[in-house]
Amino acid sequence: MRTINTTHKAAYEPIGDLVTYRAMPTKTFAMNRLDPFIFLNHHGWQTYPPHNEGLPFGPHPHRGFETVTFILEGDLTHKDSHSGESIIKAGGIQWMTAGSGLVHAEVSSNEFRQKGGPLEILQLWINLPARYKMVAPKYVGLQKDELPVLQIAPGITADLISGNWQGTEGAVQPLTEIHLAKIDFKQYGHAYFNVPTDNNILLYIVKGQIKVNQVPVPYRHLVEFKHDAAGIVMEPEGEAVALFGYARPLNEPFVASGPFVMNTKEEIVQAIDDYNKGKFGLMEV
Repeated sequence: MRTINTTHKAAYEPIGDLVTYRAMPTKTFAMNRLDPFIFLNHHGWQTYPPHNEGLPFGPHPHRGFETVTFILEGDLTHKDSHSGESIIKAGGIQWMTAGSGLVHAEVSSNEFRQKGGPLEILQLWINLPARYKMVAPKYVGLQKDELPVLQIAPGITADLISGNWQGTEGAVQPLTEIHLAKIDFKQYGHAYFNVPTDNNILLYIVKGQIKVNQVPVPYRHLVEFKHDAAGIVMEPEGEAVALFGYARPLNEPFVASGPFVMNTKEEIVQAIDDYNKGKFGLMEV
């Protein structure tokens, strides 16, 4: 089994009245440590009252990477400057390739703002290699019933987002080989995976506590592995949810500034200039 180097507790960093835990980067975990997985925010769990303002993520730009958003509870309205638009309900996901640049907004639906209710959302950023930094933007929004589900063991299922899992393809075909899934543990048992030793592993415990390769890991913790073996065994200690992914590192120069992730400082300057000149497109919420 692959050795766990350490675990990292997500940092509490609320955004206004939105409960937010930053899983990476943190003071103990640099943004390029899990290349190509570079950023993970855990919003909620919390309950919004009726007649609320909803999520605060109005129009903002991105370039050079991809976002994958998991709507665990509540909903999320996406709209962007390249005609992407949808309202995704609980259990669904959004995969957005920012590529050469776009403006998008991520807000709550009118229904959620009026009625309120529980909300919990994960957002993951995945870096793009230099050859894909300037591809055309693309957006995919999928509801829960559009995601392939793999029965791993009795009471243990995986929503397959991307990659091939035991012969079943994920819902999204990304530009690079990214394996990504949300795993739900409804009863005791164990889930076993083989991950190539040269791949970086993303494993974040969203809910409950899971024994990972014999090490108990509580919720809101990110697991950091060594590269010494392929086996990953997860054993829940009651109901639990985990975000699990793996990919080969890009091993490229890395510069991030706000909503832009590029390979050089000069490219960051160019991204800011292009955005200011309206080259990312315009949108209204």
